[in-house]
Amino acid sequence: MAREQFGVCAEPSLHGYYLLFNVLDDKNALIRQALSRLPAMFEKYADRFSEANLTGVIAIGANYWDEFYPKARPKSLRAFSEIKCDDRIAPSVNYDLYIEVRSDRADVNHIVAGKVCELLSGGVELVEQVRGFRFLDGRDLTGFVDGTENPKGRHRREVALLTPEQDEQFAAGSYLHIQRYRHNLNLWNRLKVKEQEDVIGRTKIDNEEYTAENKPETSHIKRTNLKDAEGNSIEILRQSMPYGDMKIQGLFFVSYCHSPEPFENMLKSMVEEDELGNFDHMLKFTQAETGASFFAPSLNILAELAITENQ
Repeated sequence: MAREQFGVCAEPSLHGYYLLFNVLDDKNALIRQALSRLPAMFEKYADRFSEANLTGVIAIGANYWDEFYPKARPKSLRAFSEIKCDDRIAPSVNYDLYIEVRSDRADVNHIVAGKVCELLSGGVELVEQVRGFRFLDGRDLTGFVDGTENPKGRHRREVALLTPEQDEQFAAGSYLHIQRYRHNLNLWNRLKVKEQEDVIGRTKIDNEEYTAENKPETSHIKRTNLKDAEGNSIEILRQSMPYGDMKIQGLFFVSYCHSPEPFENMLKSMVEEDELGNFDHMLKFTQAETGASFFAPSLNILAELAITENQ
């Protein structure tokens, strides 16, 4: 039975370290061998720093997948499509590899991220690194709770992971989308609290969702809380974290799902106008600077890489 990477459905952590790489020419064999060893390395440091609750995720970029694993491809894996509408843009940036390290200790994340880079050394270029952190009681830097609608308990696995019926060869894997948003907090903080709440669709302090009749069509909640044809909620598992310093602040958005469609539909609803000209007004105060799609394969497939390379 396929086993998922434990970091995909892990509970929220206090600190995150997100590493994005591009693979150098003719280094695919080195990369396969290195990635096959990463889960054991994560487990080693999770045991060594057991109080830190360390987890990790390894994901392969949609544009790199066929080169990395030419024998088969997840059925719905596709490149991140850039979306533009007026002055709003969700850009697409190519990354070959995504490594997520999360725990309750920033120093442990730093150690493990360094070991990841050491293991991949000579085969990749580190394109971007983002250090995330938990802010207050799970809030975004805007002051609002982030991920309130996240699935809970076992339902997290049902939302995030492929079943054998959906894709037998890639069961227990997950489609991953990332975007790094940069907030304009100076502009945001000029709004009165009620104006901010209208943009989000929730109260700021108590985190209570507006009633349907009071929720603006342009609110973030309205644009992202979508229903399917049967009236069921369309869900993703968010593992996002705030990032930044005194000069730049934002959200590193991370979405896991058993299909790319929920994320794609939510993003379109945010950026593109509906028939009445409504879009997500949160985009007046934040801008996505990156966007990419990946697939996080099961531990079984990662283990298989070592066997294949040694044959």
